[in-house]
Amino acid sequence: MIGPQHFEVWPENWPAVELFLRCQTQWRISVNGRAGLDYGVVLSLGSLYQMADLPRVLEDLQVIEHTILLEQAR
Repeated sequence: MIGPQHFEVWPENWPAVELFLRCQTQWRISVNGRAGLDYGVVLSLGSLYQMADLPRVLEDLQVIEHTILLEQAR
């Protein structure tokens, strides 16, 4: 396993990163591993933390989710 790495996050992407960090334990699991995030929880947490422009943040979060699922499939 690779250890922590430093990387830059553009300011406009921080809300999606923050939401992902809050939801990173909320994966739906199938027999093949992670299937995707539980969007019910994602939306609840986004509302709880009163995230501005939640639909856009969710779209950005889906990019993070998709990337993780692609890496899992490798």
